[in-house]
Amino acid sequence: VQLQASGGGLVQAGDSLTLSCAASGRTSGRTFSGNDMAWFRQNPGKEREFVAGISLSGGRSDYADSVKGRFTIIRDDAKNTVYLQMNSLKPEDTAVHYCASSWRAPLQSVRRIGSEYDYWGQGTLVTVSS
Repeated sequence: VQLQASGGGLVQAGDSLTLSCAASGRTSGRTFSGNDMAWFRQNPGKEREFVAGISLSGGRSDYADSVKGRFTIIRDDAKNTVYLQMNSLKPEDTAVHYCASSWRAPLQSVRRIGSEYDYWGQGTLVTVSS
């Protein structure tokens, strides 16, 4: 499975941006993007942090406190694509954003730990100017 992230760019504080992550590749004869899918972000010298995650079919979602109420994660399993709608962007949202897919058995809540995700996209840079 390959994940292709896109949609990053340079925006001003208060603007909106939507990231996309498309899964490709096949297993067992069909394309499947995994159980939980999530977005993480990272800046140089800092640890990778969980941003938002969503379960298969979108039944459960979870967000980092720093983005709650501003970001929305959406999943389209028919297109094997997950989106991150980011509104009211702040300079502190500046980071390389990575999408990830977990093929592990689903839990009652969306996985927030990066090491529990099996596939990663290449990252897309979001820069928010003040």
